[in-house]
Amino acid sequence: MEKALIIFARNPVLGKVKTRLASTIGNERALHIYESLLLHTADITRQVDCDRYVFYADGVSENDIWDVSSFSKLNQKGDDLGTRMKNAFDYLFKQGYKKVIIIGSDCFELNASIIEEAFDSLNRREAVIGPSADGGYYLLGMKKNYPFLFINKSWSTDMVYENTVNDFLQHQVSYTALPVLHDIDTEEDWNQYKIKKQLND
Repeated sequence: MEKALIIFARNPVLGKVKTRLASTIGNERALHIYESLLLHTADITRQVDCDRYVFYADGVSENDIWDVSSFSKLNQKGDDLGTRMKNAFDYLFKQGYKKVIIIGSDCFELNASIIEEAFDSLNRREAVIGPSADGGYYLLGMKKNYPFLFINKSWSTDMVYENTVNDFLQHQVSYTALPVLHDIDTEEDWNQYKIKKQLND
């Protein structure tokens, strides 16, 4: 048991996912986009050589895209995002894993190679982080848990990445920064992604 990947996800329920996106394009389209994001995340993570854990925000679902042959399923625990992430890291380090990485399910630009690069970077550094264009991060990985990373943060704001890097520097934690990627949280994010995809196809 060397490497573990945490995937934070929600069940795809109409009106319960991608609420910022839904506020401008409607609940049904937002749900469809989130379902596509989940399928993308499941597909790329199956390609990564590691143990995979899906932590649900809203109750474990037995019959969904996260097949039990590829993914272990658990509930997130905690009152805010920071506590839930810290607890997920705690759980897997206590299982004996040496490298643990967390990702969300909001990024079409994320791929298996980037996740593999993140695991590989932990051979040289104590932590790894993938900055999002909106000021957050799409990936965080460590060789041991650093609880200070999960407190005193205004989650879902444009300061999360900067504040986390400041924590690394203040506590002298060596880290690798991955390429900046774009999450899909708003209609503008979605439109920019579609334009890029058309240009690349």
